[in-house]
This record gives sequence, structure tokens and C-alpha cells, in this order.
Amino acid sequence: IGIFAHVDAGKTTTTERILKLTGKIHKIGEVHDGESTTDFMVQEAERGITIQSAAVSCFWKDHRFNVIDTPGHVDFTVEVYRSLKVLDGGIGVFCGSGGVEPQSETNWRYANESEVARIIFVNKLDRMGADFLRVVKQTKDVLAANPLVMVLPIGIEDEFTGVVDLLTRKAYVWDDSGLPENYTVTDVPADMVDQVEEYREMLIETAVEQDDAIMEAYMEGEEPSMEDLKRCIRAGTRTMAFFPTYCGSAFKNKGMQLVLDAVVDYLPAPDEVDPQPLTDEEGNETGEFAIVSADEPLKALAFKIMDDRFGALTFVRLYSGQLKKGDTILNSATGKTERIGRMCEMYADDRIEIESAQAGDIIAIVGMKNVQTGHTLCDVKHPCTLEAMVFPEPVISIAVAPKDKGGSEKMGIAIGKMIAEDPSFRVETDEDSGETILKGMGELHLDIKVDILKRTYGVELIVGEPQVAYRETITQMVEDQYTHKKQSGGSGQFGKIEYIIRPGEPNTGFVFKSSVVGGSVPKEFWPAVEKGFASMMNTGTIAGFPVLDVEFELTDGAYHAVDSSAIAFEIAAKAAFRQSIAKAKPQLLEPIMKVDVFSPEDNVGDVIGDLNRRRGMIKDQIAGVTGVRIKADVPLSEMFGYIGSLRTMTSGRGQFSMEFSHYTPCPNSVSEKVVAQVKERKAAEAKK
Repeated sequence: IGIFAHVDAGKTTTTERILKLTGKIHKIGEVHDGESTTDFMVQEAERGITIQSAAVSCFWKDHRFNVIDTPGHVDFTVEVYRSLKVLDGGIGVFCGSGGVEPQSETNWRYANESEVARIIFVNKLDRMGADFLRVVKQTKDVLAANPLVMVLPIGIEDEFTGVVDLLTRKAYVWDDSGLPENYTVTDVPADMVDQVEEYREMLIETAVEQDDAIMEAYMEGEEPSMEDLKRCIRAGTRTMAFFPTYCGSAFKNKGMQLVLDAVVDYLPAPDEVDPQPLTDEEGNETGEFAIVSADEPLKALAFKIMDDRFGALTFVRLYSGQLKKGDTILNSATGKTERIGRMCEMYADDRIEIESAQAGDIIAIVGMKNVQTGHTLCDVKHPCTLEAMVFPEPVISIAVAPKDKGGSEKMGIAIGKMIAEDPSFRVETDEDSGETILKGMGELHLDIKVDILKRTYGVELIVGEPQVAYRETITQMVEDQYTHKKQSGGSGQFGKIEYIIRPGEPNTGFVFKSSVVGGSVPKEFWPAVEKGFASMMNTGTIAGFPVLDVEFELTDGAYHAVDSSAIAFEIAAKAAFRQSIAKAKPQLLEPIMKVDVFSPEDNVGDVIGDLNRRRGMIKDQIAGVTGVRIKADVPLSEMFGYIGSLRTMTSGRGQFSMEFSHYTPCPNSVSEKVVAQVKERKAAEAKK
């Protein structure tokens, strides 16, 4: 199961309480003390946010849970996405006073796309302004979810003491000791009886829709048995017809037991989830599936890699078969086999060694080589590939250099390890300047990476200003030709090509086709022409940014029986690219972010005015109880430092999330500025 929500809704505290109740921790760590079990990176403990998905195993009522605590911050959605891929079910945590916040919506959408069944837990009911039923309504209005209310709170804010279980009509009341086990089960408080009956009736009416026979009996006045009701709720939860909804206060240890019972009662077991599809080498589904059974050949997915104080760990979800210590397995992505040494169950930052694991388990394997996130591990005799994980392209980059000369090698090794751990983090070397460029999903993402390099690996860095990942494209079709001729004693080089370059469809990248007939350019040289054009797409002619969405058609040409070769045609294509792109009216493109801002009512005018000044296009405004949500498309270049401005405008109450949306042509003024900056940078590097 995964636990996910918005920053500060209380995911990590909820996870802590689950571990305490299941006996995996003796003293509870608090997030605000920087002591929680699943936040075990220094950066997490300091910032009070979860960056990596920590995986922990625990037991409740003879069921084993693998609990994954995911980050809520948008820069780390790759962690959420990666976790969803291996989950059978989840707990969506919402803040009782804050309700459905921008990031909750992104994570909820990801979970819907991954078809993960969920329970809703409305947390922090002891907070000022908490309102359970308001948050329930928001999940309907904002997330378009169908919450199935399973409990009602007794008291609210300071007076929140417990919950009424609608199915059993029993009240669970905790004392003020803060200990989860100190509760009593009593009858429903007299002033809540009518409300409990009203919500219980709604619960039963919704649940019985899952079974025609039970529904007919209910319509005729027969109350369904508890067993039948639970079966109906489980069926509807699995198909996401509704989401069983609970409430409590994880911090005060109230209401958590019912959530754990619900995980056992309603979330699907590994063999009840739709099996993972298998794919061919190109990533197309083959129509076969990884059946969840210990008797099948091994099929497992490496979904996370991390280095900790014990060495390299590969987190693996087993979909089919068994895995024993000493087994030899095949990595279908690399074609290499590997022997399994130590395997363990993870408990946040500790581990318990195990001898074997089977379908449905999440385990960590120690010291695997050549494995990356998304690789399939399988039986040597039954090679297969599970559906791959697709990660978003980075949109922001910074140049870094070690402060002292000796730090380069150390930095290189550290960055290599970090890339294996986080597929949305990339590194490149600038060909002209030789600088190391780090690329990521947002400012916070790169901040944390620099911090990890400094703290974990001891590499002190000089960090440049954040740079936007601009792109280039063309806007006009050009018919052209180019001849490459070189004669210098012995055999020469000759290749002539005639071609059309035209703007491609959006998001097609690079497209090559040949309409040559009659052998004027023999077929064996076509791949060389394609390779020549493709290799030039990395560097445009305006400011040297990668080129997007261009189609090249080879129409004619000429060759020489002796002097023509693949290399001659490749050189011709490279020179042709340079010659013709400049004629095709090239244009600079900038990344546009989908921005979702929450602002208190009083500050909406300021926030919208500020977004307009940042060249933002306001798409939607949704008024809520606690404020207004503003959705806008804004160029990334205008969003640097936005969190600071938003906090100032809203006295710290505003929140926002953003994700990459699309590329769009830059206005001339921006284009000129970017080109000037690139020239300045190159001139400064030339002086060095």
C-alpha cells in the first residue's frame, strides 16, 4: 500500500502510526522533531518533507503490509509515480482543515491513471478549522471521486475524541494520553444517533449496488449481513466505484486502527489486482500478463535503487514466482544474468535479512550490478519484459563545478550513483565549456541534489544560476541539395543528396523518410543520411538548443561507384542540416508549466496580477471554502523564486504546484534576450 497526499497533510505521521500500531517501532518519531522512521535522509529530517519513497514491511491481523510513504511535493512526483507502479492499493491522506490541495489532485490523478484502489483518510481533525464533511464534499467536487463515508467524527478541533463506526454502530473514544491503545468502545452518543443512521443508510445503499441479489433483498427490506456488506464494499473499492473514507488524528493517535482494519478488509490483495502486462522489446504489449502466483516463473520489477550506509539496494516488487538467496536471474533489459546474494525486508532505515520471497512481496536486494529503475528481473529459462516506467523530461538545469580541483572524480562517482537512484535527475557535460550540467524537475529538486552532494558525498560545489531548457524548431519548408566531395589522392569521398525539410507535427521529434526511386542514392546509404541529420538535432542554429519536431525527406541525389560510402553521405547530411535549417525560419521554443495556485480569498487579485506579469494565461478559478484555486499556464523562465513571492503576497498561506505542460514559441523580446545571454556566456568561456 502507498500513503500519498499533499505536503503537510500528514502522510509520514500516518505511516509512523501504522508502524507503531503494528509493533514495528517502540518510540514514535515525530516529523517536526526530525525523527520519523521513513524520513531517514538528512535533507528530509531537516525540511520535514519526504523526498524518497521509503518502503517498510509490517504485519496487522495476520496480514503483511508493505507500506510506502511517498513525497507530496510536486518536484518529487517521479517518486510518487514510481511507487504507484508497484502498489496494490493506497491511502490518500487529506488535511481536515486544508482539504484537497493542489498536489493532492496531481497525485490522485496519477493514482487514477495507474488504477490503484484507495481508502481516504481525513487527518488532523484536532486542528483549528477542521471539518470532515467539508473535505468529503471537496473530494467529490475537486477530485471527482466517490467517497464512501465509513465513520463519523465525535467532536471536532480541540474536542475531537474519536469516531463512530457506521457499520457496527459503535463509538471508539480515546483518552488524552496520546497512546493509540487507550480507547473504549461504547454506544453512539445520543446527539449523533440520527446522523449515524442517515449516513449508515447511504453507506448500505451505495455498497449493495455491487451485488444484484443483495440489492434486491435490501430493496425488499432485508438488512444485509455484515459479511455481505464487507464483500460489497471490497468489490466496489477494487473497481474504484467508491473510496471508503475514514477520519482521525494521526498525531494524537486517534482513529488509526479502523484505517488498518479497512486496509485488510477492503484493499485488494496482490492476486486481486489486474496483472501487469508483458511487453516486447519495443514496449508494445504482447497480450500476456504476469500472473500473481508463487508457482509461475519469476517476474519482478526493479522500481527503485538507492545507496545507503549498507551499500547499494535495489527495491524489487515480485509479481510472479519466487526468489531465493543464491538464485541466478536474468535482467531482460541488459541480457545479463546475476546471482542473488543478500535479500532483505526493509524497515525504513533498518533491514532484516530473509532467505526467500514470493509473488506480491516488496523486498530489497543488496549489491546488484548493472540494474536500473524499470528493469525486469526474470527466470533465466523464461525471459520476459514487464511494462516499462516512463519518466518525465527535466525542465530546469544548473551548472555545477567542484570548489577544489581534486573534487571532480568524487563528484563524478557521486552523481553516477544519484542518477541510478532518481531517473528524473540527469547530468550532461556542456561540449563547449566542459561544464557539468545537472537537470531536474524543479528548483527544490536540484537544491536537494546539491545538498546531497555536499552532505552525503562531501563534495563542495560552485552552483550556477538555474537555466531553462529551451528548444528550437523550424516554421517553413525548404527544398535543398548538398554535395560532399573530397579528392586527395587515392579514393575520395562523394555523396550528393536532394531533400525537403519541413516542420513536423508537435511532439514527433525527429522524423526521417526517403522517397528516392531508381537507385540514385542506393538503399544502403539511407541510414547514413538519417544518422547524419539525427546527430545534428541536438544543436540548433539560433542558440545551440536541441531541435524539436522536424521532418527530413530524402528525395534524390547521386553517388559514385568508387568514392561513395556511408561516411560520405553522413557528412553530406550533417552539412545539409546546417545549410538548410537557417533557411527554414528557425524559432526558439520555451517550456510552459501547468501551474496550480491556492490563494486565500483576500489575496486573489494580487496573485492573479502577479501571474499576468509573469506572462501567465489564467485558465480557471475555483472558489473553495478556504480560498481560491487558480489554474494557469506560465513560462518556466518566469517561475524562478515564485514560492517566495507567493508567500509574501499571501502571508505564508499560499501554496502552488506546477508540472511541465508543453513547448510554445517564445515572444521576440524573450528570444533576443536568450540569444544575447548565450552569446555572453560563450564569450566569457572563450576568455577563460
